[in-house]
Order: sequence, then structure tokens, then C-alpha cells
Amino acid sequence: MLSDIEIAQASEMLHIRDIAARVGIDGDELEFYGKYKAKIPTEIIKKAEKNENGKLVLVTAINPTPAGEGKTTVTIGLGDALSRLGKKTVIALREPSLGPVFGIKGGAAGGGYAQVVPMEDINLHFTGDMHAISAANNLLAAMIDNHIAKGNELDIDVTNVVWKRCVDMNDRVLRKIVVGMGGRLNGIPREDGFMITVASEIMAVLCLSNDLADLKKRLADIIIGYTRAGEAVYARDLNAEGAMAALLKDAIKPNLVQTLENTPCFIHGGPFANIAHGCNSVQATRLAVKLGDYAITEAGFGADLGAEKFMDIKCRMSGLRPDAVVIVATIKALKYNGGVAKDKLGEENLDALAGGIVNLEKHIENMQGFGTPVVVALNRFASDTDAELEFVRNRCSELGVRCAICEVFARGGAGGEELARYVLDAFDTRAEYKPTYDVNDSIADKIDAIVRKIYGGAGVEFSAAAKKAIARLEALGLDKKPVCIAKTQYSLSDDPKLLGRPKDFVVNIKTIRISNGAGFIVAEAGDIMTMPGLPKVPAAEKIDIDSDGIISGLF
Repeated sequence: MLSDIEIAQASEMLHIRDIAARVGIDGDELEFYGKYKAKIPTEIIKKAEKNENGKLVLVTAINPTPAGEGKTTVTIGLGDALSRLGKKTVIALREPSLGPVFGIKGGAAGGGYAQVVPMEDINLHFTGDMHAISAANNLLAAMIDNHIAKGNELDIDVTNVVWKRCVDMNDRVLRKIVVGMGGRLNGIPREDGFMITVASEIMAVLCLSNDLADLKKRLADIIIGYTRAGEAVYARDLNAEGAMAALLKDAIKPNLVQTLENTPCFIHGGPFANIAHGCNSVQATRLAVKLGDYAITEAGFGADLGAEKFMDIKCRMSGLRPDAVVIVATIKALKYNGGVAKDKLGEENLDALAGGIVNLEKHIENMQGFGTPVVVALNRFASDTDAELEFVRNRCSELGVRCAICEVFARGGAGGEELARYVLDAFDTRAEYKPTYDVNDSIADKIDAIVRKIYGGAGVEFSAAAKKAIARLEALGLDKKPVCIAKTQYSLSDDPKLLGRPKDFVVNIKTIRISNGAGFIVAEAGDIMTMPGLPKVPAAEKIDIDSDGIISGLF
């Protein structure tokens, strides 16, 4: 089979004007980025608000494994399958980050015959959104240090500046740095650090904003640090929000592209789900719901991360409600959760499958707990045996959930038609949204609710630093917000080695911080890095470009 990039480069893309026409957008209203990409201006978004809502499908997955589950691939394939069945369908995805593209995880444009294109552009600079977010983030950082160096009228405590710089690249040496070295002309020395752009609060703010005015307000509400008296210092105190919003004036507009089968797709925003809230922008999802009879979106990593945050953060803030949830699983991943080594996953092993399927069962329970009908997509690999596939389907049937064999990687939309029909059938059951916790509960109680209800843990332990941070937020009246837990994606717990469905574990919360502009509280559990590092052999070593500008090695 051809590589992903070879399949994408051989595809016949339609002009983006023709893709827009499929969802009722006049091409003259688009902001073109070449022939195959466009920004959606505010006028189109406002016009679409008058439309009735289509059905919204959230695609999530079991906990990810080294074998890969193909969640984005299934999301795209499901959209194409619904289009093949004559349904007016729009997909909404996150933008890839350059960190994973050049690192180990790869991009986020799907795979095989279920991709969004032009995949090279989408996985690299795309329309410049990531760069704009980095620039806005770092402008604020520069203004903070400039204010401190020029007299510090706000009395900012230089040991308690919480705003970090960012870059959209995996670069471990930037995690902890010292700035301001070299004398008074270079500023006041202090400890600082970088996070990857997708972990920046600016990314979360962009993705949760309703429009430019809301974006500007949220930017103003960002807390950058604290005074020596312990009072919060906001971005608005530095008069930074106007310039930051100006940098983001185009980035806030959703991007329109297409799949290999020419299904319209909005790609906008890209927060990671293990260190941020893991969902594409509210504007893009809402636009997909307004322009399509069926809108397909995804949430990052497993359902314990992205899907929980979609339900408890994005839905709570936006008013969006999924009408069905698709949980992606693979035979290999279930066997891995059952204790099989990576190099043995291609061998039939029904005992390991029985041991690992508990991970899928927990995610099904969780999604049903939100009041939403569930369909399982079993993403088929060549090594899967009939006995293994039948085992999973039978277990899903016992749980009252339909399970479709999905072959979109190899067959495109045609390989997702069974899944599409099951999703259409799922709409017969009315979804009734039920969040995990009351936002007015205490911070500790909200975290405890997620740990017990979603992760299946026995409780939470807070470090001294976390307890102190909670007390500060309570004193400032900033505690009545949703919680975004940053933890490992590989386990329901905060320990990546605890696979399957661990029980009786305690989640350790090391730090608590406020993303006040985004509107949520971040709780970091276990050893979680907001700035990843590159692997020993990064994917960047295999990527090349020839004299004609043709890129190779990009998956």
C-alpha cells in the first residue's frame, strides 16, 4: 500500500470554492490561502447562526497505545461514509502541532484513504494559526519582563510570574531556563520556561472564544502572575489584550479544507488533551453543526481525557451537546491493555483480549454516563482474526452497544458505511447531557469526582503546593470554574504503567494553576510535561524535499 503522503499527493482535490458550495457558502465570501485552503470570515459565521442545528457526533477512543488506534482516521472516514450515504456532512478537527510531526507521534490529518488534504500544508505551517498563537503568547511574556525592567509599577513578584513562553516544537532544554542574564540592560534575571504552543492558554482561549470580542475579553482576563502582596496580575493590567487580539485577528477564523473524498472539513485550533482541553475550536464545531445535517468532531487521546473535557468544559461553555459518541478501539490496543508485548500484538490471543477489553468497557460506561448513546468503531488491522473481531462484537452486544468493523484506512468512506449506519441508528435514542460535577463544587470535590467517576480511582492526594494554590484561588474567588486535569494519556490512572482498568489507585495532584482567560482550572497529575522532548530518532530525520518542492517522509 502507498504511504499516507503518496496517497494524499495522488488525490484529486477540488477547488476550495467548490467545497464551500457544498455547505452553502458563496466562494466570493471566502478568504483564500491558495486553491485548496480558505479562512471563514465573520460574516459567514454570523449568517450561519440562523440555521437549524444538525446532529453532532463526538469521536473518541480507548487509552492510546504504541500500536495506534486511528481516531482521526476514523473521524474522517465516518464523515466520508455519511457523505456516501447521501448525508450532508461536515467534519471539524484540530490542527496538528509541529512538535509531534517532527517527533514521534506524527501528524493529525488522518491516514491511508481517510485523510484531509492538502496534508503537507495541514501538518506543517497550514494558515499560520500556530505561529500567531505563539506570537501572542510571547508578546505577553515580553511585555511582562519589560514592565518589570522598567520600574515594575504593578509590584509583580518576579519569583511568582506564572506566564511562560512557548514554541510549537518539542525542545526539552527549554523546560526550565533563566532569562535576563547579562546585566541591567538585559532585564531582571529570573527563572522562566517554555511550553509547547498547544499547551499555551492562548490556544485554549482561541478555541473557547465565541468571536473576536469574546477573544479579547478572555485575553484580558489571563492571570500572568501575582504581586508581592499576593494579588493576581492580569494581562489587562499591562494593556496587552488589544495587541494580542490584533495578532490573532485571522487565527480566530476557522480553516476550510477537504477530505480525499471531498467532504468539507474545518480544521481549527489544536490543544493537546493530556496537557490542555483537547478539542478544536467552538467556532469550528458550531459552524459544522450549523452548515451540515451531520457534524463529526473528535477529542484528543482517550475518552478519559479529551472526551471528558469536551463534555465538562467545551459543552458547558458553548452549549454544544453531542447526539452520539463513537469510541474507537483496535484488537491490538485491547490486547496491549491485556498485557501483550508490542512485538506480539499480531498474534491471536483471546485471553489477552478478554483481559484488555475492560478498558473499552470503562470508556463505554463513562460516555453513557454523560447521557449520550454510544457506538464502538473497531478499527480493523490486517492481523486481526475473525475470532478476535467476533469476541469484541459479542462483548459490545452484551453491553447493549453496537460495534462496527471499520476499514476506512484501506477503503476510505466505503469502509465506514457500517459505522455510519449504526451512528444514524443511534440518533433514535435521545441524548440527555449530564456533566460529571457541579461547577460550583469545591476544586477538590470536582477533581475527586473526575477521578472516581471517570478514571475509576479511589480518591485524590494533593501536594502541599497544590493545596496552597487551591487556597489562593478560593481566596481570589476564582474556584467556581471547570477543571482540566493534565495527566498521562496511556492509563485511566496517573501512572502510565497501569493498563486495562486499574482499581483502588489514588491520583496525585502535584500542582494547580488557573487558566483564567480560558475559564478553567488546570490540575497536573503525576509526571506530565508541558514541553515534550524529541525521541532518539525523530521523524524529522526522515522528512525531505526535492528540487521541485515535493515533500517526502511525512508519514
